[in-house]
Amino acid sequence: MDSESNDDQTRVSMMISTPHRSEREAWPEWLTAVAGEAVKGWLPRRADSFEKLDKIGQGTYSTVYKARDLETGKIVAMKKVRFVNLDPESVRFMAREIVNLRKLDHPNVMKLEGIVTSRMSGSLYLVFEYMEHDLSGLAANPSIKFTEPQIKCYVQQLLRGLEHCHKQGVLHRDIKGSNLLINNDGVLKIADFGLATFYHPDQSQPLTSRVVTLWYRAPELLLGATEYGPAIDLWSAGCILAELFAGKPIMPGRTEVEQMHKIFKLCGSPSEIYWQKTKFPHATSFKPQQSYIRCITETFKHFPPSALTLVDKLLSMEPQDRGSATSALRSEFFRREPLPADPSSLPKYSPCKELDAKLRDEETRRYVTC
Repeated sequence: MDSESNDDQTRVSMMISTPHRSEREAWPEWLTAVAGEAVKGWLPRRADSFEKLDKIGQGTYSTVYKARDLETGKIVAMKKVRFVNLDPESVRFMAREIVNLRKLDHPNVMKLEGIVTSRMSGSLYLVFEYMEHDLSGLAANPSIKFTEPQIKCYVQQLLRGLEHCHKQGVLHRDIKGSNLLINNDGVLKIADFGLATFYHPDQSQPLTSRVVTLWYRAPELLLGATEYGPAIDLWSAGCILAELFAGKPIMPGRTEVEQMHKIFKLCGSPSEIYWQKTKFPHATSFKPQQSYIRCITETFKHFPPSALTLVDKLLSMEPQDRGSATSALRSEFFRREPLPADPSSLPKYSPCKELDAKLRDEETRRYVTC
């Protein structure tokens, strides 16, 4: 766990109401002892008030289920968080996600609807609205071809969600297709704030650079930066935008060294002044031996011109050149015909999450090797 998590759970700025519960129901001591502020003002839901229907996601520290709220009949998503021997640092880390979620309230950000816990075990479930799809699952489906208005609609919603997060002082730090959920009404919501953190432009406390899934990780993070801001999320958004038009991830590195090399080959190697000015911890390891010319325009020449302009800006090597989510929303990309589609007009798809895509790939590999 990184040092920045220490004070995050004390910064709850708003109270969220939950369905009425008996005051006799209380949070388990293992949770309140180390993360009481994260759940202050809430009462827990009982595990037996939900019926699990299906597993829809799997992560390193969590499993996500489709479930039915037996009190309301509503279909929800339940994220089960795993702890190793109720380690206090792990509990604090999870509490940071709760604190971040309670601070956010926007149509394009997943809203935490409740928390389920049990006195008898160390399990904890975060309850969210159920979303039928994620962007990775849809993009991986060979029968689905996104239109330009559809791509604009999704990216516009992503940037609106990021704009809200950044205005609230929250960095997501893991923007990727599987964390962008989409429902049958075409609404996209940013999910999984497990790596998110609060930030202040003038903060002195260093942040960890070990964040963001490799293919979407900004160059300054790969170089070991411990001072950064919203620009790291904007780099990830630029990768997503290019990926949607290209039909595949644009920089699928297998290692950090390979990822950095792919970035240099596409975005150009920085000037000598850049290296002298930044003094990143890993600069010596990653500094290229040869000079690369930026070739985004040539590589993606088949993109619509306004899309290419926005990709070029979001994938700037200098963080300050990427602008903000607000400036990206004002770009010509969203004002030029064809305009972004209305979410309600988008096609309806059968459920197709990243987990489904992985299972399809495994089945294909088994078929090929038989």
